[in-house]
Amino acid sequence: MKPSIVYIRRAAFMAAAFIGGLVVASRLDWTPLAHAQARSVANVVSGNTPVIGGAPADFTAVAARVTPAVVSIRAEHDARPVAARRQRSPQGKRQQQLPPGLPEEFQRFFDFQMPDGPGGGFSTPDQGPQVATGSGFIVSPDGYVLTNNHVIEGADRVTVGLPDRREFKAKVIGRDPQTDVAVLKIDGKNLPTIPLGDDTQSKVGEWVIAVGNPLQLDFTVTAGIISAKGRENELRSLNNDKYAIQDFIQTDAAINPGNSGGPLVDTHGNVIGINSAISSPTGTYAGYGFAIPITLAKTVMDDLIAHGHVRRAILGAMISDVTQEDAEVAKLGKIAGIKVQDFSPADNSPAKRAGIERGDIIIAADGKPVDRVADLQRLIRTKEPGDDLALETVRYGTHEHVTVKLGEAKDTSNAVAAADDGSDSGDAGAAPAAVASAALGVTLQPLTADVASQQGIQGISHGLLVTSVKRGGVAEGSLIPGDVITNVIFPRPGVATNSMAELNGALGKAKGGYVGLQVSRQSDDQGNRTTAVVNLKLAN
Repeated sequence: MKPSIVYIRRAAFMAAAFIGGLVVASRLDWTPLAHAQARSVANVVSGNTPVIGGAPADFTAVAARVTPAVVSIRAEHDARPVAARRQRSPQGKRQQQLPPGLPEEFQRFFDFQMPDGPGGGFSTPDQGPQVATGSGFIVSPDGYVLTNNHVIEGADRVTVGLPDRREFKAKVIGRDPQTDVAVLKIDGKNLPTIPLGDDTQSKVGEWVIAVGNPLQLDFTVTAGIISAKGRENELRSLNNDKYAIQDFIQTDAAINPGNSGGPLVDTHGNVIGINSAISSPTGTYAGYGFAIPITLAKTVMDDLIAHGHVRRAILGAMISDVTQEDAEVAKLGKIAGIKVQDFSPADNSPAKRAGIERGDIIIAADGKPVDRVADLQRLIRTKEPGDDLALETVRYGTHEHVTVKLGEAKDTSNAVAAADDGSDSGDAGAAPAAVASAALGVTLQPLTADVASQQGIQGISHGLLVTSVKRGGVAEGSLIPGDVITNVIFPRPGVATNSMAELNGALGKAKGGYVGLQVSRQSDDQGNRTTAVVNLKLAN
């Protein structure tokens, strides 16, 4: 069975089915582009930290150093009406939020226990507050604590417990659902702390330890290595936010439900990540844990403390890593860079205002090479809204230099996709027949108003609908049924594809080389669509 990405706190539902009475749950939203602030809580952390040499046989020194500053977090949620603890399906039926992959024989445990809202937890419909538990760590002697947003989201009361059994009522200084980072404050002096490190300097294969409270086993230490860095597309399902950063540290240090918010620490005793998610077919440890890089968490923390919210600088472009075809058509020396797929907001994008076009490939930013999406995102999150970002781009072999004045990400929680009102009913006659394109290896159908209505396609006034893709053809793996080819953007000048004749005319100019297509593609189950640029090498 293919492992699925699950949230650490949500995975506790599985543990509850086995253990009975384990009360933990949560969910996780990811994102984004954050900028650095001058003031950092990390600067107040002082003191010498232990250093372990090349031999990883003994972690006692670093464990003794960091464990006193790791905390347990209890988030209490007041009882709410049953209706508030249920979701509705698109058909209006009530649905329970069951753990992903929960075996049928355990689903009966949840017939009367309803997970409540964003914070998770359990309660029966008629009694008691709910409780979610997790981990965190102290980063300043006066009591600032870093944890995951999903540990404390929606909580009415938050309590922080130290290993020495002291407990403090915590104040939520700020939280950021998009990065899953939250900052708490407890009243204390000379508290034990963990210094924040620099994950950019860590390397795959280095030893790390994770500290937290898994499965209610308080202050547990596990060890492993950094298995990978810059995990992005593999974890795309964690967050659908259009500004999402996908740049996680992967580790095989054992991480389980309850580790959420706890530190991932290097052998110098410095935090390099916040443990947040696991990949597992069961919801418990399977060797794949993921942590938010601490360099991202620090910038979010600084903003939350200084402003109470996160100010994100944005390029205003939907981007992706380049493919081999992208690199070849752009005449790049290697498969590296970031392809611009679309703009957001479409009518006022900073990137679009600067002259960037769909299909452009960004190869450098502020004079530094950017090989993949995470590289560019890391650079942008050190900027503030209004800062300039110098980019080097390649437009189908032509190098350009542009300067983008970065915008500020707006709250998109209430954004609603514009829908076609269907006022243009078009010809009520028979739908045009699908026609095979031998050059692309697909079957295409002109998109009329009737065809769009039948297929549930909204917001597009023209194009060629992909109805099938030939196995082994040029477009296999790049185009999918339901895509709408709206423009040929290479060879230049581009043309709109209102008919097969226009498409074939543009393909003829490619002369057996490369073609760049602008495609409208469904992006979610609600029928919303996004724009993508697909570069293909035509058959000889």
